[in-house]
Amino acid sequence: MAARTETVRGTGQQIGSRPRRSAAAASRTALGALILRDLMVLKKNFWEFVARTVIQPFLLVFVFLYVFPTIGQGIGGGGGTRSESAFATVLVPGVVGIAIMFQGIQAVALQLAAEFGYTREIEDRVQAPCPIWLVALAKVFSGAVQGMISAVLVFPIAAVVHAKGVHADLSYHWWILLTLLPLACVAMTSLGLLLGTTFEARNIGLMFGFVVLPLTFLGGTYYQWTRLAPVKVGGFPWLQTLVLINPLIYINEGMRAALTDAPHMHLYVVYPVLIAFLALFLGWGLRNFRRRVLS
Repeated sequence: MAARTETVRGTGQQIGSRPRRSAAAASRTALGALILRDLMVLKKNFWEFVARTVIQPFLLVFVFLYVFPTIGQGIGGGGGTRSESAFATVLVPGVVGIAIMFQGIQAVALQLAAEFGYTREIEDRVQAPCPIWLVALAKVFSGAVQGMISAVLVFPIAAVVHAKGVHADLSYHWWILLTLLPLACVAMTSLGLLLGTTFEARNIGLMFGFVVLPLTFLGGTYYQWTRLAPVKVGGFPWLQTLVLINPLIYINEGMRAALTDAPHMHLYVVYPVLIAFLALFLGWGLRNFRRRVLS
């Protein structure tokens, strides 16, 4: 590697040398440092992170798969233990998918809304010796790591907290899980970047009401996409078509392919569409991030 040297004028004596780093190497170092900073903060607040991550999935599974069957309030079509177990098989991957989505929004969107708002912490971050877009990318990657940790924490709860006689029929397809999980986490944190740079801190309630809730209830958490065909108007399966604009439906269907043998959307649809959503959210979010920083 070429060295940069300085000399005393008129003598030719070297007073120091310093290796020259490329811009790409400097950017990689800055990116790693920003991600490491976020993970160190996560480590210091790990139990708060765990509580925030597991409470909603736990309550969801506890009510639907433990309380309802125990008190005799039918779920899964009201067909007894067999239907309840079939519903558990559908719900467990959906709970993992919804945990990934919520973590992406909490780890990126809510933090960015605060940092652009009253804390103004973003001003310190963008002073790092790297391009502005790299600061945003560090947010996305560190949030994706948190999303994968959330999935690991939530899955055992979803798989175990069931009433007597109710069980989820799980079957692990590792190549799908190991490829889909990182893709889903980055896609959802990219969505978090877009939402966090679009909504002001004072409008967070609107974000949850108009974006997060529709994504949740129309994202296939409680049902399979393949079972929506009977919902028709004039022979047209309008709901099955409408939910295709929801990125969560592809994550939940992919998780069902990874964790069960239940019918699911074709993987040759799930992967390309998730990649397309990732590119859309990330590109749009990076543009908004730059605009917000420079404004």
